[in-house]
Amino acid sequence: MKLLGLFRHAKSDWQDPRARDFDRPLNPRGRKGAALLGRHIADSGAQWDHVIASPAIRCAETIEIACEAAQRPIAVNWDRRIYLASSATLADLLREQDDSFNAVLMVGHNPGLEDLIFDLVPDDGTSPLRDAVEIKFPTASYAVLELAIERWADLADNCARLTSLTRPRDLDPALGPEIA
Repeated sequence: MKLLGLFRHAKSDWQDPRARDFDRPLNPRGRKGAALLGRHIADSGAQWDHVIASPAIRCAETIEIACEAAQRPIAVNWDRRIYLASSATLADLLREQDDSFNAVLMVGHNPGLEDLIFDLVPDDGTSPLRDAVEIKFPTASYAVLELAIERWADLADNCARLTSLTRPRDLDPALGPEIA
């Protein structure tokens, strides 16, 4: 069995209309969410053998703030292919991982991360967490999937069980959806 963590970058800033999408930083709400999730991930006890992430500024800042809040530095393997990737691209990247890694954490973007969950976790009505992702996988969300595979190259549709889903609002209701 392999373990896969998916961590969506925290809420980014749209203040500068001239900034490239890749270069958008986190906004204050995103910084708070990244710190909160960083502490949560550390407290959950998950030990990630390998971390791969999009090098977009909002992902890099999410990781930096999360690690600082958790007081746990991590080595990150930056992979530009994660930036705005489709589920198929993310799955291909996972299939390339070394089998010595039993637990991989991927930090990236939607809709790719969300769609990857939909592809890997069967839509058979037995996963309330999958149903929650169908409603929304908001910024700074963190999901853990158990994969019924021995080798990363064997990653296939419907091979996973979603065992954990944490959204910022689950830890601090003030980080939930804004109500107009």
